[in-house]
This record gives sequence, C-alpha cells and structure tokens, in this order.
Amino acid sequence: MTAPRHHRLIYLLSVAQRRLQRWMAAQPHSEVTPAQAGLLFILGKQNGILMGEAGAALDLGPAGISGLVDRTAAAKLVERRADREDGRAWRVWLTPKGRIALAQAKTAAAEVNAALTQGFTSAEIDIVARWLTSIQDKFPRDPED
Repeated sequence: MTAPRHHRLIYLLSVAQRRLQRWMAAQPHSEVTPAQAGLLFILGKQNGILMGEAGAALDLGPAGISGLVDRTAAAKLVERRADREDGRAWRVWLTPKGRIALAQAKTAAAEVNAALTQGFTSAEIDIVARWLTSIQDKFPRDPED
C-alpha cells in the first residue's frame, strides 16, 4: 500500500498568493493595484453598487472597502455618491478614466490567467477553481471584519 502524499497545501497556497501579488504589483503597465482592479471589475458588472455590497464581493469589511474606494477615487477612477433612497449609504460609480482602466485591467487579467493556466487542461483548472472556491465556504469571512 502506498503512503498518502502530503502536499503542504497551506504553504503552497501562501507562497503562490504572495508571488502572484508581488509580480502583479511590479508590472510597469499597471495603472491600478490588484485591489483597485477588483473594484473596477465589480463596477463593470454593476456600476453604482453600494459600498457594502462591493466590500462583500471583494471580501472586505467596512474599513477595507472605505480605504479602497478612497484610494481609487483619489486616482479619479471611481466616484462616491450618496444613495438617493438612503442618505447614510454610499454608492460607487466608474468614471470615464475608470472605464479605460477597467478595459486595461481586463486585458492584463486575461494575460495573467493565460499564464496561470498554461500547461493544464480545462478539467484540471475546473478542479483547482472548485477547490479554491471551497476554501471560502470552509473558512467563511469573520462578520466583524
């Protein structure tokens, strides 16, 4: 009988995440950070989303999404507007500059995804994606974040 393999998944996942983020942040053509690109992708699907909804989609708490929106607004990629129905709530909207940055981020993401999936079959990538998604279910975000 063969001994079970020990893959060191925590270590491999951690190193892969750090290396990918470091590589992406070092790209000279990148006008936006990976976090800002994530916000732009969310707004590309649903422009004018509530800040809390954007934070939930990006797995960020109130302080995290507020800081991200502040930085992205300072770069003139998004603007924050009060919600018409609830004056305490804020919605986030793409600016014209943000739409251009979104298109560039989509191209860059397609290139990175192509590099990440190179050498693997679609079925293998489906399994990896399913496994990574399952981590979110097994280890839910702390509601206090």
